[in-house]
Amino acid sequence: MALKLDKVNRGPHLSTLVASSISREIAQGRLKPGDQLPTEQALATTFGVSRNVVREAIARLRSEGRIWSQQGRGAFVVESNNPTVLTIDYEALQRADSFRNLFELRGILEVQAAALAAKRRSEADLIAMGDALAGMRAAPYGSVAWLRSDLEFHRTVAEATRNAYMGQFLVFVSERVRESILAAGNQQKSDDMARITLGEHERIFAAIRAGDREAAQAAMRDHLAGAALRVGLHEGDAAAEPPAQEAASPVRHSRLRKAIRKQAAG
Repeated sequence: MALKLDKVNRGPHLSTLVASSISREIAQGRLKPGDQLPTEQALATTFGVSRNVVREAIARLRSEGRIWSQQGRGAFVVESNNPTVLTIDYEALQRADSFRNLFELRGILEVQAAALAAKRRSEADLIAMGDALAGMRAAPYGSVAWLRSDLEFHRTVAEATRNAYMGQFLVFVSERVRESILAAGNQQKSDDMARITLGEHERIFAAIRAGDREAAQAAMRDHLAGAALRVGLHEGDAAAEPPAQEAASPVRHSRLRKAIRKQAAG
C-alpha cells in the first residue's frame, strides 16, 4: 500500500485536513475497499499531529461512510464504492469555483428555509435564534466565537422549518462554509462589517418572528449576497442575490462595498 501522506500545516482544523488527506488516498485508489488503515500512532507520526486529532479524523470519515472500524482490529475502507453519506472534500473547497458552488447551494437552501421558518417557527425557536444573536453581539466580529454563534443562528432557522432533511443539509453545508472561511481568514473585519452583518441577521429574525415569509426570504437573500461579498465572491457569483423589488438592497450593498474598500485601504 503506497500511500502519499504528508505532514499537515498547522491550522484550526487539523482533523479536517487529516480526514481530507485520507479521503484523497481512497478516491485515488491507493486505499482500496477493504484495506486497513495504518494504526492511529502511525498516522499521528506521519501527519505530525496528536492521536486525538487522528481519532477525530477517523470519526469524521466514519460518519461520512468512507470507513468502518472495529474495536481491537482497527479502521477499514468501506467495501462499497458508492458511499451513501454526502461528503464535500475540504481541499476542493480551497478552489474558488468549488467554494462558489457551495455558496450557491447554500443560497438555494437557506432562502427557502427562511420562508418555511417564518411559517412554522415556535416560541422556543425564536428564543434560540435570539440567544444566537446575543452570542454574535458579544463576540468579536469574524472570531471563532462569532462564527459559532452565526452557525447556531442558521441552524435554529433550519430547525424551525420542521423539515429534518432541510436541517441536516443546511447544517452540513453551513459547517463546510464556516471551515473554509476560518481556514482562508479572508473575512474583512471592522466595526462596520460587524454592524452590517448583525443587522442582516436581525432583519431575518424580525421577519421570521413576524411570520412574514416574503420578508424572511428577502432578508435572507440580502444577507447571503452581503456574505458573498465579505468572503471575496463578486456579486452575481453566488445565487444569493436580493430580489429586484427590494429597493433598499442596492443601497445597503453600496455601503457594504464602501466599507470593504475603506477597511482594505486602512
